[in-house]
Amino acid sequence: MPIELRMPALSPTMEEGTLARWLVKEGDEVAAGDVIAEIETDKATMEVEAESGGRVLRLFVSEGTDAVQVGTVIASFTAEIGAMLDACDEEAERDAKTPAPAPEPAPEPEPEPVEATAPPPSPEPPASAPPPLSHPAPSVPASPLSRRLATALDIDLTRISGSGANGRVIVADLPLERRPPMSTSLPPSTTPAVPAIAAPTVTLPNVPHDTERLSSMRKVIARRLTEAKQSIPHIYLTVDIRLDPLIALRAELNDALMSKGEKVSVNDMMIRALALALREVPSCNVSYEEDRLLRFVRSDIAVAVSVPGGLVTPIVVDAAAKSLSAIAREMKGLADRARDGLLQPQEYQGGTASLSNMGMYGIKQFASIINPPQAMIMAIGAAERRVIVIDDELVGATMMSATGSFDHRAIDGSDGAELMRAFKNIIETPLSML
Repeated sequence: MPIELRMPALSPTMEEGTLARWLVKEGDEVAAGDVIAEIETDKATMEVEAESGGRVLRLFVSEGTDAVQVGTVIASFTAEIGAMLDACDEEAERDAKTPAPAPEPAPEPEPEPVEATAPPPSPEPPASAPPPLSHPAPSVPASPLSRRLATALDIDLTRISGSGANGRVIVADLPLERRPPMSTSLPPSTTPAVPAIAAPTVTLPNVPHDTERLSSMRKVIARRLTEAKQSIPHIYLTVDIRLDPLIALRAELNDALMSKGEKVSVNDMMIRALALALREVPSCNVSYEEDRLLRFVRSDIAVAVSVPGGLVTPIVVDAAAKSLSAIAREMKGLADRARDGLLQPQEYQGGTASLSNMGMYGIKQFASIINPPQAMIMAIGAAERRVIVIDDELVGATMMSATGSFDHRAIDGSDGAELMRAFKNIIETPLSML
């Protein structure tokens, strides 16, 4: 029988994707491991491989189709495309030819536990009425493979009518279709809804313009940031930091690394400084959930990288345990793969805190939106010469403003202030990073 290929969920948060390209056409033979399609997610373009050999029967979704929901049938193949289902067909055929052994008389079975539900009033409940089951019952005649699949998929075999010999349940009888994709709608709010003010529709018929369809990445960014801004109570804390010592140390490090062809950027040093500050103030290295607070034991820093059409946040794992040169090498590779759309899911999923640097654009100060489920993000402004007071004297110094955005449900203002102070001290005494 034909086997359906459905839009896969290539990450835990993926709800839809763009079928960027088919690498096969109808009628093609494919072998196990062949790349058959490219799927564009909100972060990267991923390849989909054939699990085993087979022939392409039909392609249901054309190239370039976006907003394809996870679980949507996108193609069909001959049965050989699914190794497990191929084995299922063989087992079903064996079941049809092999009669099941005749059941032997058995003693009265022990009564199974009955759910604590009051039975309907009756003089005496019929002895043949079995209690409700939540798992496959051993007494149901079923093949071993179908029983394993039923257990894995939480299918109640007592509700399945077997088509094998003597009513035996075989794999072909099981509902193996994927469950529908998770709804993207938000649960009903428990707070009174605020009446929305209907905005009048504005048309600009006399203004020439182009229309551009939103990419999957832009749609996800729009949805996630809207939800974050609406659901997370942000608190913003800003400090001014003197950069002269850090700039001097960076120059020395790059002179030493020149022979290796490596270079440490100011952003690399910010990543390590934030990781060390989170280690020093662990109360800010957390994540809020409805009934609990997660406290992380290491600092995984997600770093905002601008890419065509949006933004991705590759992660430097355990940045506090890595040297500045190691962070520099890792960030260069992550940023290059991010811009080429080649990041793997494990390279951008997760992170315990984020860092966004817009200093290269000359932005003096800004406040970032928290990227849930994280509870804080550090926004780095541009370095600039300012006049400051040191020992009652006016001196020129290279200064930078940094603003931390904190989830006030998880991080108190005093804890956020402690983190900002630790971050400032680490940067102003940069030898502590070595």
